[in-house]
Amino acid sequence: MVENIEVLTHSSIRLKGEKVIYIDPFRISEKTSDADIILITHDHFDHFSPEDIDKIKKNDTIIVVPEQMKEQANNVSCGQCITVLPGIQKQIDGIAIETVAAYNNTKSFHSKESGWVGYIVELAGTKIYIAGDTDMNEDNRKVVCDVAMVPIGGTYTMDAKEAAEFVNILKPKVTIPIHYGSVTGTKKDEEIFKAEVDPSIGVEIKMP
Repeated sequence: MVENIEVLTHSSIRLKGEKVIYIDPFRISEKTSDADIILITHDHFDHFSPEDIDKIKKNDTIIVVPEQMKEQANNVSCGQCITVLPGIQKQIDGIAIETVAAYNNTKSFHSKESGWVGYIVELAGTKIYIAGDTDMNEDNRKVVCDVAMVPIGGTYTMDAKEAAEFVNILKPKVTIPIHYGSVTGTKKDEEIFKAEVDPSIGVEIKMP
């Protein structure tokens, strides 16, 4: 179920299935020019990096960004730019994609009004939820998925214990922690998360 999921660093993710899909490419080590679809959750530097997008895009790559990023995305030369709002379902290049609101409840880093998103991507019948920079909130606690990729590093998002509580509510088959180990969070958060997740849910560590 998770063999085609790579965590490259931080929240930079590569999915390989019917298409090659990147989410929030960041600190890409080499030019691959293999992205069919690029999904951006929000505009912070560690999630929207034009220089890293340049390393993975092709002439016909589709980039998907939140509505409020339309002008910023125009500065990135891709085959097509699609803007999205939270709570929509779309077929993009044959891939079923759903957006989920991503925001903090009390912190000011990611406001609900900004319209930032997480994504549910369906590949080969498996629904993969990439939460984006978020706390558990009234919108994302309703997500139905097979794989949940959630931030655990704290400071800007949920911390490890909060992320485990979130995953235990979602009840996916597998969870993969992200958003730790470089910009924020450490390997210690990984261990706390693993210890707090319900034993019925598989925990896969993909961070290099």
